[in-house]
Amino acid sequence: MTTEPKGPAMAEEDDTLFVLGEQRVTRAQFDDRVLKAQSILSEKGIGRGDRIGIAFRNRPQFYELMAAATALGATTVPIAWRLKRDEVRYLVQNSGVKLVFFDADSAAQMEGVAGVSLDEYESELTSAHPATTGSVPTGFDMHLYSSGTTGKPKAIEREPVPEAVMAKAAPGRNGLLDMLGVGEPGEVHLICGPLYHSQPIGFGASALAASHRVVMMEGGFDAEECLRVIDREKVTWLTCVPTHLIRIMALPEETRAKYDVGSIKAILHSAAPCPRDVKAAAMDYFPRDSIWEVYGGTEGAMAMISPAEWREKPGSVGRAFPPGTELRIMDERGNVLPPGETGLVYSRAIMKFRYKDAEQLDSETWSGDFFTLGDMGYLDEDGYLFLTDRKKDMVISGGANIYPAEIEATLFNHPAVGDAAVIGVPDDHWGERVKAIIEPRAQVTEREIIDFCRNNLAHYKCPASVDFVDKLPRDPNGKIRKRELRKEYWQGAGRAI
Repeated sequence: MTTEPKGPAMAEEDDTLFVLGEQRVTRAQFDDRVLKAQSILSEKGIGRGDRIGIAFRNRPQFYELMAAATALGATTVPIAWRLKRDEVRYLVQNSGVKLVFFDADSAAQMEGVAGVSLDEYESELTSAHPATTGSVPTGFDMHLYSSGTTGKPKAIEREPVPEAVMAKAAPGRNGLLDMLGVGEPGEVHLICGPLYHSQPIGFGASALAASHRVVMMEGGFDAEECLRVIDREKVTWLTCVPTHLIRIMALPEETRAKYDVGSIKAILHSAAPCPRDVKAAAMDYFPRDSIWEVYGGTEGAMAMISPAEWREKPGSVGRAFPPGTELRIMDERGNVLPPGETGLVYSRAIMKFRYKDAEQLDSETWSGDFFTLGDMGYLDEDGYLFLTDRKKDMVISGGANIYPAEIEATLFNHPAVGDAAVIGVPDDHWGERVKAIIEPRAQVTEREIIDFCRNNLAHYKCPASVDFVDKLPRDPNGKIRKRELRKEYWQGAGRAI
C-alpha cells in the first residue's frame, strides 16, 4: 500500500488511522480504499449473503476488505495464513467462502481455492473507481470459528440479540472500553496478536468503531519491539495473551527501562491462565491498575477481573461478565454446586450460539440458557471464579487452542505409527507445549514424526517432542487414559493434570 509518509507525532490534526511499521494510513485514505474495494468485490460477484476469506498477515488491508464486504452485505471469514492446504480447503468448503484474499507467500496453501493475492488486489485497486452508492461501515460482519472435540474447526452461529438485552450487557456508549477507561475517541490501540484470532481482530474492530488509532505488529511477537512501539506511538491500550506478558517480563530490566510505557491506560489479557508471579511483576512494571483479565472464548466472555480486584483475589479470573450474566458451577448431573465446591463452569449466555454441524458438541455445551467451555473451577463466597482445571485434552500454547484429536488423526496416517496420543506438557515460556506419545509398528525417529506433522499441519499445532512406548494405556471402551499419561510430566509442576 502506498501512503504519504508521516512521522509518529500525535498532534490533534494528525488523521492517522492505521500504523504498521513506517507505514501510516489516514482516515481519508482508508475510506477511499474501502469504497474502491467495494467495486472490486462487486465485480467479482460478491454481494449480500456471500462470504469472503482473508488470509493476510496483520495489515490495514485486512480491515478495509472487511469493511467493504460488510457494506455489500457479505461476511468475512478470517483464515490463519499458517494453515496448510487441506486445512484451508476445509474452512473454505465448510464456510461457503466464494473468494479468498491471501499474501503472496501463502500461494501454495491456496492451491485449488478461488483466490486473489495481495499483489493482485493492490494492482486492481490502482484502477478501481470508488463505489458511488457505497458507505464505510463502523462495524464488521465476521463468521468466526472455534475448535470442538473432534479437532476440526467449528463455525459459531449466533442468534440475534434483543436490543434491550444488549444494552444491559454493555452499558455506556462503548461498553467494555468505557470500563477499561479507553472509551473516548483519540485513544491508540496496539494489536499484538494475529488478526485471524478472535481477540485481536475483535478488539481492533472495537477500537476503530470508537475512533481510535490502530497500531499493528506485523510479524511474530517480539517483546522489545512491542515496548518500542508503545513508546514511539504512545499506545494507550492493548489486548494480549499471557505469553506476551511472559516475554516482556523476561527481558533484562535494563532493556525494559529504555522504554517509556507511561502512556498505557489498559492492558487486557485472556486466552490462557497467566502465572501469578508474571502478572504481579507486570502490574509493577506497567502503570498501576492498568492490567485487566477476561475469561472466556470465541463463544463469549464469562468473567472479568480488574487490577484492584486481582490484588484482593490473586489467582481469580473475576466475577460474571458481561453485566447481567450469571456464573454457575455444576456437577456432571447438572446440579448447581455451592461456593467452594469444584465443578464445570457455566455462564448464562447473552448471545446464544450453536456450533454448525455439531449436535453432540452443542448438547455437551449447553444446560438450558447456560454454556460451558469445559473448564473446571469454583466460586468463592463473593462470587469470584477460580479455575482449577481445563478441558481434559485441549492444549493451550502461547494463547492458542490446540486440539490433540486433529494431530492424532494426522499421526495415524504415518505408516510407522501403530497408536498415538497427544498431550500438553509444561513449558515455562509457552505455558504448554505439544508432545506426541507413540506406539510404533516400525522403526521411526522423533525427527521423522515431527517433520511429517509439519508437512501436514500448521507448525504451531505440531509436536515439539515425541516419546515412544510399548503400549498406550486404554480403558475397556478403547479411550486412552490421558490423565495417566499427563501425570508423569505434570507432577511437581504445581498445576492440575
